[in-house]
Amino acid sequence: MRYFTKNLPLRYFTKNLPLRYLIISAVVLFIYTFSYTECHGAEDYDIVIKGGTIVTAQTSFVADIGIGNGKILKIAKNGIVAGSAEVIYGAGKYVLPGAIDAHVHMNLKFCGSNSEDWDTSTAAAACGGVTTIIDFAIQTKGQTLASAIKARMADARNKVCIDFALHGGITDWNERTKKEMRHFTKNGIPSFKMFMIYKSQGWMADDAMLFEALEQTKETGALILLHAESEPLLALFQKQYKTDKMMKKHKAYCHSLARPEITETEAINRACFLTKTTGGRAYIVHVSSAEGSKIIGRAAKAGTHIWGETCPQYLLLDDSVFKRSDGHLFATCPQIKKLKDKEGLLQSVKNGVLTVLSTDTCTFSKKQKASWNGDFTKIPYGMPGVETLLPTMHTLLVKKSRCSMNQLVALTSTNPAKLFGMYPQKGAIEKGSDADLVVFDPMAEQTIDIGTLKSTCDWNPYEGMKLQGLPVVTISRGRIVARKGKFMGKKGWGRFVHRKPGGSI
Repeated sequence: MRYFTKNLPLRYFTKNLPLRYLIISAVVLFIYTFSYTECHGAEDYDIVIKGGTIVTAQTSFVADIGIGNGKILKIAKNGIVAGSAEVIYGAGKYVLPGAIDAHVHMNLKFCGSNSEDWDTSTAAAACGGVTTIIDFAIQTKGQTLASAIKARMADARNKVCIDFALHGGITDWNERTKKEMRHFTKNGIPSFKMFMIYKSQGWMADDAMLFEALEQTKETGALILLHAESEPLLALFQKQYKTDKMMKKHKAYCHSLARPEITETEAINRACFLTKTTGGRAYIVHVSSAEGSKIIGRAAKAGTHIWGETCPQYLLLDDSVFKRSDGHLFATCPQIKKLKDKEGLLQSVKNGVLTVLSTDTCTFSKKQKASWNGDFTKIPYGMPGVETLLPTMHTLLVKKSRCSMNQLVALTSTNPAKLFGMYPQKGAIEKGSDADLVVFDPMAEQTIDIGTLKSTCDWNPYEGMKLQGLPVVTISRGRIVARKGKFMGKKGWGRFVHRKPGGSI
């Protein structure tokens, strides 16, 4: 206003023009002042995304987005003057909140090998449109949960290329761990994984432990993540197939034969019952069976505070992969199941029974996987997936299965952000949210080829799959970290995300 009063004093209008002209002039003055401010305010933007179709979990609309200081500063349907800001033209493309992979294992020691390290795996995540990951800090028997979290933070902090959070991993349930669980719930880590298997490793929680932990969640708003497989049944079936005769005959397919559907469904059913009885809060990770998803759906519908995730490998593959000569590469825990499970899980995703898509990424090379030497119980479990989460799920769900882009955003970003206590900082396109954004071209096509992926892994479970729809720009806290599959970020850029308890969908 000072600019105008200096050049055209207001007394000129008041003394020389009728009242109606004074009013008209005031309106013109206001519009001109607003335009001036808008133009000069553009200097505050670092990046402006122009003309893209913004897609949230609820709606879609065309607008510009102004980004500055790592945040979304403005969303305008009538356009934003970019000024000196870098402009990304989004016409014909979607602008999505960055994907959140809420279940990954970076640099995890398993079966004597370490999975792919934080730096290259999170750079790969960025190239695939993932802007936040949640990994695990698994307690060592006899040691504190705090020591596991401290060590994991130190391992990750100067390596991660995108933002990250941690789930606590509880393996030693006692009074000290209970107190630690309450402490961390209030201080940025409100989710804790417990295992219903891995007795020989000392990780397994029995029903009494689970019951007490779930009671804690009712009081604190924390969330228990459950690896739901039945240890006694698994031990029984593995014993039946871990013979020279069976392993010579079936090779890697023994991994599937020794884990029939009941090993998962029995455990999920028990988890639902314990959660209902305690009034606690539980989340079943990597649901791999159609029946298991139905059990979760029935429990949730009845009022139990329970949620479930599934992963791309269970939606894209079936257990025939274990009959291949390289079938051992596909071993995960739980394993890829039957065609009927693949189809049933897809239906559970489409109808909202399973509400989160995560990858359970745990990347081992061919050489590491080959260490099984014919014994299916010694295969390092896990496969790459974080880099291909968005394009594979867009291809399957949106292009082939007629899901909406809004549902894809909910499954891969907004739902995990809400459930794990980081919404609307993450998982949202709102003024004030972190500028974690993906410019996504729904018309782009590409065939998965390990030669063009950022991950250092020398194989990919979806090699040769034709993709429809690709991330073309990934922005992490206002910084472009990937463009057209090329990493443009910085090692150590990622920050730790403090999360809040009580999240729900």
